[in-house]
Amino acid sequence: MTKLLDKPLKAFTIYAFVILSLSIPAYYWVVETVWQKELDEHNLIIKERIVSQLQNLSLNPTQFDSVTHIWNVLQSGTRIFPVKKTATSTDSTYLVMRENKLKTHTEIDRFRGLASYVRFKGNTYRLWIETNVEEADEIVYIISVVSLFFFVLLALGFIFLNRTIAQKAWRPFEKTLGQLKSFDLSATETIDFEKTEIQEFEDLHNTLQKMLYAAISAYKQQKTFIENASHELQTPLAILRSKVDLFYQLPELNEAQLQVLEGIEKPLARVSRINKNLLLLAKIENHQFEKVEILDVGSMINDILELLQDYAESKNLTIQVQLEARPDIKGNKFLIETLLYNLLTNAIRYTSEEGEIVIFLDSQQLNVQNTGIISLNPAHIFRRFSVSSSEQVSSGLGLAIAKEICHRYNWKMVYVFDVNKHQFKVCF
Repeated sequence: MTKLLDKPLKAFTIYAFVILSLSIPAYYWVVETVWQKELDEHNLIIKERIVSQLQNLSLNPTQFDSVTHIWNVLQSGTRIFPVKKTATSTDSTYLVMRENKLKTHTEIDRFRGLASYVRFKGNTYRLWIETNVEEADEIVYIISVVSLFFFVLLALGFIFLNRTIAQKAWRPFEKTLGQLKSFDLSATETIDFEKTEIQEFEDLHNTLQKMLYAAISAYKQQKTFIENASHELQTPLAILRSKVDLFYQLPELNEAQLQVLEGIEKPLARVSRINKNLLLLAKIENHQFEKVEILDVGSMINDILELLQDYAESKNLTIQVQLEARPDIKGNKFLIETLLYNLLTNAIRYTSEEGEIVIFLDSQQLNVQNTGIISLNPAHIFRRFSVSSSEQVSSGLGLAIAKEICHRYNWKMVYVFDVNKHQFKVCF
């Protein structure tokens, strides 16, 4: 995954590389043009010096021809040949590729030349002046190397400046992100964000502050409502259950009346269970179970299985317990018992008759597996009142309580469905 700050750096680097690549032919054209212009001026200066010196020579035409012959042999950069008097006197420049006779090995070089006419003692002479031009491939190579060097320098500068500026400019964001990651809504404490000179971060902090205040306020109201409602329901529920028990003790009850009482008792038991679990959730969220001790999870699992033995035997379930290690867990005994009880009863409740349950425990995790056909929805399985079966006695809060207990101790709880088995894993 790419970081936000690296995206513009990548774009800037590609842009710099493209621009520097396009600059190579531009540099070559500029250097070539300037160089040829300088050579033309150089050749013109040589011509003017030759013409000036010819005027001071006291030679007759025959002697001059002898001297120019020797000159043409010794001085390959300039040549003078006699031509007809009617020849044009217009100067011209040219670029020619030919072998450089001054070098010991065969090599084709470029020459920038000036073709002109000079007059001496009434005769017209053709004057060629040629100067060696730097090779084009050498120019391109040098420019490419220099451009590559500056590109590397530019890229390293981009990286250094990007990191330096980013570390300073994004420090408030990193701190804000860390505060949000460690934020616990159940603590009902807002976050004091650091003041910053960056307008966007200030707007973000103000918006987050408003959202946190609203979330904390709603959470407090919800928690208060649940606590009050659960406490208020305890008394009428106890009265209703006692009244139902009194009806059961009446000797004149007939079969129809007993069925009505059973129809009342089942939803009443469900409501009572929901009320009890809601109170437990409220106490967990309020951190009312602060007593901590070292617990033997393996022994606790065996004790709970003994309590649930009749329930499992009524469905002809096979239970395998694999205790590869018996980790000592530090926590509240009531909460850990509740966690284990909810996981084991959930496995027994939702395993079809003659099914299989496997309980695996080691120093890293607890894995409770039970046979099944269809996978549950991982997005809803740990939500409150999310019931995965039509069984009426289920409150839909058992797994939500287990998840909350794991969250209380910073454990990870996940659900996996693999090879026709539901798996609930608690990673310590």
